[in-house]
Amino acid sequence: MAAMDREMILADFQACTGIENIDEAITLLEQNNWDLVAAINGIIPQENGILQSEFVRGEASQDPVYGPTSQPSSSSSTSSAFCPLVPSRPVVERQPRMLNFRVEYRDRNVEVVVEDTNTVGAIKQILENELQLPISQMQLKGWKSTDVSDSTILRSLHLPKNNSLYVLTPDIAQPGSEGPATSQSGALQESLNQNFMLIITHREAQRDYSLNFPGTKTVQEVKRNIFDLTNIHVRHQIWEGWPASAEDDSITLAAAGLHYPCHRLTVSKRPSPTQTREHSEECTDVHMVSDSEGDDFEDATEFGVDDGELFGMVSSGPKKSAMMPDDAENEGDALLQFTAEFSSRYGECHPVFFIGSLEAAFQEAFYGKARDRKLLAIYLHHDDSVLTNVFCSQLLCAESIVSYLSQNFITWAWDMTRESNRARFLSMCTRHFGSVVAQTIRTYKTDQFPLLLIIMGKRSSNEVLNVIQGNTTVDDLMMRLMNAMEIFTAQQQEDIRDEDEREARERVKREQDEAYRVSLEADRAKREAQEREMAEQERQEQIKKEQEEEREAIRLSLEQSLPPEPREESIELVSKLRIRTPRGEFFERRFLASNRLQVVFDFVASKGFPRDEYKLLSTFPRRDVSQFDPTETLMEVKLYPQETLFLEAKE
Repeated sequence: MAAMDREMILADFQACTGIENIDEAITLLEQNNWDLVAAINGIIPQENGILQSEFVRGEASQDPVYGPTSQPSSSSSTSSAFCPLVPSRPVVERQPRMLNFRVEYRDRNVEVVVEDTNTVGAIKQILENELQLPISQMQLKGWKSTDVSDSTILRSLHLPKNNSLYVLTPDIAQPGSEGPATSQSGALQESLNQNFMLIITHREAQRDYSLNFPGTKTVQEVKRNIFDLTNIHVRHQIWEGWPASAEDDSITLAAAGLHYPCHRLTVSKRPSPTQTREHSEECTDVHMVSDSEGDDFEDATEFGVDDGELFGMVSSGPKKSAMMPDDAENEGDALLQFTAEFSSRYGECHPVFFIGSLEAAFQEAFYGKARDRKLLAIYLHHDDSVLTNVFCSQLLCAESIVSYLSQNFITWAWDMTRESNRARFLSMCTRHFGSVVAQTIRTYKTDQFPLLLIIMGKRSSNEVLNVIQGNTTVDDLMMRLMNAMEIFTAQQQEDIRDEDEREARERVKREQDEAYRVSLEADRAKREAQEREMAEQERQEQIKKEQEEEREAIRLSLEQSLPPEPREESIELVSKLRIRTPRGEFFERRFLASNRLQVVFDFVASKGFPRDEYKLLSTFPRRDVSQFDPTETLMEVKLYPQETLFLEAKE
């Protein structure tokens, strides 16, 4: 589709929908493959009660379509743009659209369906019930527009039917967090697990790069990747589009405040002082070039190579700045000056020198995970060597060497020109590699510089694999780097196996420790349960014993309170009772006919059958004697002159 056609479609789409944001309009058109009618219907769907609109290009070639009861308009459409023809009667207000939202929160996905007449706050209220999160601590992200609040009407955002959002809760800690650092990490976990699409425009090359980065990447890492793509060193990159919160290059993309899922940036190159000086003196330089074809040295000067570079001598022009300050105290500041001066002399395409101390470079290269370790390349510069300029410009800054070093090495540099800096490096070398390596470097003469030391970290010590002198070629340099990489890769694979085995052992040990802890916990719980059971048994036995003692005391008391048993030859009327127990046993006793029935109950209770537990029944007729009034006499309840009774336990 021609660019002019798309511009006209874009203008027609904005005129018909009222969307002023060009990026939003283009996004909606791209979603519909630049089909104007489909894009408009996606924003303003033709529902029941709404008049269908007919779109035409150029002069009207057919009559407009009206509703069943509408009348033709008095004016015809003659606009050159796409525009809906307006019917003669008022258009019925369109019905609300149903919008689908897929909302992500940590490891959950919530589907929300609402009308476009609702507000953003209505979605948060639904999420409050689904996720059990307070609205005040909920941040709803993923909107294409940046100006969105809880009171924003969804219709005003011109959203498509299906949308994806995500919830951030920076004030709520992740489950299982134990401290402030863990809480902060939990608050950013949603963004850290997401990928950001950065559309980066290289202004000088007029080229766009669409790069996908995880949220854990830092701004510094993004800038380093752009250096690999554009050859613009990080120090000379000028950026547009970073949020204000991304001023610190160590911040992650998740915490930088980028638009999700897509964010646009622009990068350009900061003019170097050399370029500015060359631009201002361009006319003067043209007149200084010799017209003689045989004047090779002046031609060389025209192309940026002076006599000193050809012969390794100091030119008659302005004296070069030192690569490092004399007697450099702070290694990081010295490396910053070294990098700036190196870029000024040899251009932006050069190895990325590690900024920091030599010990910090060791930590970065050797002491991470085995899979992340790299070789360490130490570049030793010397301005007085005749090989320095050629080595730097033609070997060290060759694209193949720069790329290989960037992928496989941590590159650290030092300037050996000044005696004080030389002595300091030899001291560091003795401390980290031993006196033998330091003595070997001390024996190298000035004309053998620059040197490139290839260092590999080992378990017990750091090993110098190779010392590459300045009198070499690009192919030889690459071959030596690759040979060192082969040795390192073999060692790295062994270290990875050892590390995996160690982690496996530690994991097994943790699992065993956890199983042992669980077993101890189970044994402790079982022991406590047994102790509780035994204590309960002892308590029940004690209660039972006390109850038996109490019953025995009551029985003895009743037995002692019984009146004496009358004799058979007593002159008073005597009743003889025979009582059968539930176990089939019998016991007999004589009572005076004038005795109260309570005396019989006490007698039975003294034998271990209290009235509240047993019923006393007569046989013929069957009567429940235990229900009789205990104050009545045996004569009154007809238990005279004799009777057989039996005991029955109550339910």
